[in-house]
Amino acid sequence: MATVHHRYATVQGRRLFYREAGPAEAPVIVLLHGFPTSSFMFRDLIPALAGRYHVIAPDHLGFGFSDAPAADEFGYSFDALAGLTAGLLKQLGVTRYAMYVQDYGAPIGWRLALADPKAITAIITQNGNGYDAGFIDSFWKPVWEFHGEHTPETEAGVREALTLDAIKWQYLTGVPDESLVSPDTWTHDFAMVSRPGNDDVQVTLFRDYATNPPLYPALHEYLREHRPPVLAVWGKGDPIFGPDGARAFAQDVPDAEIHLLDGGHFLLESAGDEVAALIRDFMARVTAE
Repeated sequence: MATVHHRYATVQGRRLFYREAGPAEAPVIVLLHGFPTSSFMFRDLIPALAGRYHVIAPDHLGFGFSDAPAADEFGYSFDALAGLTAGLLKQLGVTRYAMYVQDYGAPIGWRLALADPKAITAIITQNGNGYDAGFIDSFWKPVWEFHGEHTPETEAGVREALTLDAIKWQYLTGVPDESLVSPDTWTHDFAMVSRPGNDDVQVTLFRDYATNPPLYPALHEYLREHRPPVLAVWGKGDPIFGPDGARAFAQDVPDAEIHLLDGGHFLLESAGDEVAALIRDFMARVTAE
C-alpha cells in the first residue's frame, strides 16, 4: 500500500493541511473536496492512485485540519479559497496537474483553470457542477432564497445544512446499499463544522456561492478553447447535483467521458473501487498522449 503523508504548509499567513502520496516525479493529480467534508473524503482514493501518480489533497481553509479563522477575521469566498490553493501548489512546485473536483471543489477548480489554463492536464469531475443544468431545485431553493434576500428566515434555511441529519442525508441519499457508507463520514464532518464559529464560515460560503454560476460562461469558453480531457463520473442518485450536470460537459467537450454510476453525492463511499478504476484508465490514456 502507498505511503500517505499528512503535511502542513503556510500560505498567505494561513496554515493549510494536505495529504500527499506517490512518486514526486509522477504526473500530478490534485484532489479538491466539497462541502461539508475535507481531504478525509479521499482517504481511500489517494492510495489507489498513488502507485502511478503524485497525489495532493488539501483541506480548504475553514475545513478539516486547515486553519479556520473566524468569518469576521478572514474574507471567505471561493476566490479566496482558489487563491490559497494556487499558492499551495506554487509552494509545492506544481505547475501542471490534473484536477479531481467535487461539490465546492468544482468552483475552486474552475477558478484555477481560468487563471492558468495551461496548467490543467485533465479534469475529473465527480458531482462537481459547471452548468446550470444539474442543480436539484429541492436542495437549492433555500440557497437561492438566501442569495435573493438575507434575512433571519433565509439564513435559517441554509443553516439547516449544517445539522447532523442533513449531513447524514447527503451521504446516504441515492446510495443503493447504505451499509457501505461508514458513519465515520457524517460524524467526522459534523464535528468539524460544529467547531465554535465555523457555522458562520459555512454560511458566508453559502452566500458567496452566488458568484459561481456567473462564471460558467467563461468556464465553457475555456473548455471549448483548450479542450482539456474531461472525465465526468457521477453518482446518479445525487440529491444536490443531478445527472444532467454530468451530461452537460459534452456540450463543450464533445469527447468528454461521462459515467453515471449507482450512487449519491459522495460516490467514493459506495463505489470507490469503480471510480478509482475509471480514473486510472482515463489518466493512463491522457498521460500517454
